Amino acid sequence: MTDMIHDMQPEFIKGEYQEMMLELYGGIRRRVLYTESEIPYPDGKLIVSTTDPEGIITHVNQSFVDMSGYTEAELIGAPHSILRHPDMPSAAFKDLWDTVNRGEKWQGFVKNLRKDGGYYWVKATVIPNVRQGKVVGYTSVRRKPSRTKVEESIKLYSAMIQQERA
Repeated sequence: MTDMIHDMQPEFIKGEYQEMMLELYGGIRRRVLYTESEIPYPDGKLIVSTTDPEGIITHVNQSFVDMSGYTEAELIGAPHSILRHPDMPSAAFKDLWDTVNRGEKWQGFVKNLRKDGGYYWVKATVIPNVRQGKVVGYTSVRRKPSRTKVEESIKLYSAMIQQERA
């Protein structure tokens, strides 16, 4: 799986950036480059994707392509963690995976990393796709979050990150 996700490259980053090595699900390590540039979530748009049971992207809609800055070809076959922002605590994704692996719907607020180093916030709903009693993948639908929930999430995630790195 490690050949499906690459370190971020400086030539794609817009503006000054910070660098961090992230430990992703499945033992994957990825160098990410990120800026302080927030891209506003567009009104009236839904970002939709599907993955296989391991979180490998199998489908994306045009809104996903537009907001992520990646091409459809770069996204299909990549782990969904290609969007993992270093400000997101590991515990948030553990909760997501624990919830969907029980066959339940998960909802939460996520800060996603764009290919250009910028970021955007989403209100995410992840639903297991069950066929004949077996989870065959997941569908994620993202909506524009309220600014109040984003501000609450920033405070919560900052405290969680401090605990994780202590």
